[in-house]
Amino acid sequence: MQRDRSKNLLLFHFIVLLFGFTSVLGALISISALPLVIYRMGLAAIGLAIYFLLFHPNYFFLSKMLWGKVVLGGIIIGVHWVTFFFAIKIAGVSLALSMMATGALITAILDPLINRRKLLGYELIFGGLTTIGIGLIYQAEFEHIEGISIALLSAFLSSLFTIINSEMVIKARPITLSFYELVIGFIIGILIFFFSDALTIQSFKLKEWDIVWIIILAFLCTSYAFNVSIKVMRHLSSFTIMMVISLEPIYGIILSLLIWNEKEYLSVNFYVGFLIVIFSILMNGIYKLSKETQKNKSKL
Repeated sequence: MQRDRSKNLLLFHFIVLLFGFTSVLGALISISALPLVIYRMGLAAIGLAIYFLLFHPNYFFLSKMLWGKVVLGGIIIGVHWVTFFFAIKIAGVSLALSMMATGALITAILDPLINRRKLLGYELIFGGLTTIGIGLIYQAEFEHIEGISIALLSAFLSSLFTIINSEMVIKARPITLSFYELVIGFIIGILIFFFSDALTIQSFKLKEWDIVWIIILAFLCTSYAFNVSIKVMRHLSSFTIMMVISLEPIYGIILSLLIWNEKEYLSVNFYVGFLIVIFSILMNGIYKLSKETQKNKSKL
C-alpha cells in the first residue's frame, strides 16, 4: 500500500513538472486564453478518442450516475484553464503561478466543507506555509488586482476540481473521466466563443511555432498528464495532491531559467521560498506516514 502511494507520489511530481511547462507554453503561444484552451481540450480529447477506438473501445462507457459530476468537472476544468492562461496573458507567469500556490490552503478549507469533515490543523499550517513560500519566490506585484483575482479564482477551481474527481475516480476509469471532462470543457469553450462579441475566427489564427507548442500542450501536457493526474487520486488525498501542485511554480521558474535564462529570479527570496515549500511538503508526507503507521499498529 505504501509502495503504491510512493510510486504515485513520484509519478505525480513528474506530472506537475509538465503542468509547470504549460505556463511556459502559455507564454510562448500567441493566441488569447479561450482559443488556446479550446485548441488544448479539443485536440487532447481527439487524442484520447483515437486511443480508445484503436485499443479499448469499452473505455467510452461511463455510468449514468456519474454524468452530472462529469459535466460539472468538465465545466470547472475548462474555466480553470481559461482563467489560468488569461491571468498569464494579463499579469505574467510569475503572478499567475504564485496565486496558484494558494490551492493547498484553499483545499484545506474547502474539502472539509464539501465532505463534511472537521478542519485539520496541520493542513491549514502546511498549506499556509506553502503560500508564504511561493509569495517569497515571486514577490508578486499586488497592484495588479485584476490578475490576482483571476488567478485566485483559477486556484479555487483547481481545488474544487481535485475534490470532485477524488470521489469519482473510485467509481470509474480515470482515463474515461479525463476524456469526457475534456469533451465537456471543449463544448463549453465553443459555446462561449459563439456568444462572445470579443472573439472572431481570427482569434484562432496561429503564428509561427504556435502549432508545435499547442500539440505539445494538448497531447503531452493534457491527454497524458491530465489522465495520470486523475489516476493518482486513487492513492493520494486531495490535500496532498494540492500540496505537490504547489511545486508547479518552482518547476515553472526552473524551466524558465533553462529556456529564457532569466537569472534575475535567483534571489535570496527564491531559495528561502523554495526551502519553505519543500519543508511543508515533506512535513505533510512525514506526518501522514506517521499517522498511517500508528493506525496500522493499532489494528494489530
